[in-house]
Amino acid sequence: MSAPIPEPAEHVATAGSPAEAVFSDKARASLEALRSEIAKAVVGQDSAVTGLVVALLCRGHVLLEGVPGVAKTLLVRALAASLELDTKRVQFTPDLMPSDVTGSLVYDARTAEFSFQPGPVFTNLLLADEINRTPPKTQSSLLEAMEERQVTVDGLPRALPDPFLVAATQNPVEYEGTYPLPEAQLDRFLLKLTVPLPSREDEIDVLTRHAGGFNPRDLDAAGIRPVAGPADLEAARAAVARTQVSAEIAAYVVDICRATRDSPSLTLGASPRGATALLSTARAWAWLTGRDYVTPDDVKALALPTLRHRVQLRPEAEMEGVTADSVITAVLAHVPVPR
Repeated sequence: MSAPIPEPAEHVATAGSPAEAVFSDKARASLEALRSEIAKAVVGQDSAVTGLVVALLCRGHVLLEGVPGVAKTLLVRALAASLELDTKRVQFTPDLMPSDVTGSLVYDARTAEFSFQPGPVFTNLLLADEINRTPPKTQSSLLEAMEERQVTVDGLPRALPDPFLVAATQNPVEYEGTYPLPEAQLDRFLLKLTVPLPSREDEIDVLTRHAGGFNPRDLDAAGIRPVAGPADLEAARAAVARTQVSAEIAAYVVDICRATRDSPSLTLGASPRGATALLSTARAWAWLTGRDYVTPDDVKALALPTLRHRVQLRPEAEMEGVTADSVITAVLAHVPVPR
């Protein structure tokens, strides 16, 4: 099982003007409150919650992978309920068409004109449930939306709202009737988060809640309320953008990604896009922990979820039980850490 994203450490003072510090601290407190709100519905998935918050800060997208029944969908729904954001859900199926996601032109007989009917992608938080169950043609309908933050229909680009995040789920053990995501699609996801089975204590807590009347379909009854909104996200993103990155840290990120390209266990290493993604997530993590500068530990903390889906194993290495996580872990152990 992959190493989880660690818990935030004690806050320390950050640089900047007093006004910036106040807005930064308020935004951080609002985003940290998401953890306790989501915990009202989801037990023992703090690492995945942190990853989703990091993605929101970096304007990125998240792929959640886990076996059925580990609350992947509930996690995203609880996140949406904790934010003052619009959210929509799409159940990806083999017969889903691209227009079912993006929207289409509809003829109005009364006006004798075509009008655009927006699809569910026009939202702040899109839950793409079981994304690998739909054919590549429909999967590709999200490529422009995820990268360009727009949808082009009939030659006219239409901007998506901001913030915009795709949280997609997939099952790693059932491959019948699925369509594996191509590399180009995987590379659009900022993070790939594994959602593990709960510990014995957490599973007992889940059953106790259900015995007490908890209904995962009724999050209002669970007491989840919005604790952060677009203004908090905007202030947080501005604070993350002010987080300092030294030349040594930038070189460390590059060295890690270049080392994956030289690994004998991989046919494909992390691209420059992967390096920029790792730098972005490390900056967001540094800010969440209360610092205005990035350390090597920040880079290490986010290396697995940021890079694991951007590398490709050799078939012979896969047969020997090597995983993407084990390769990246080995790379982190061998690349010199700046001091």
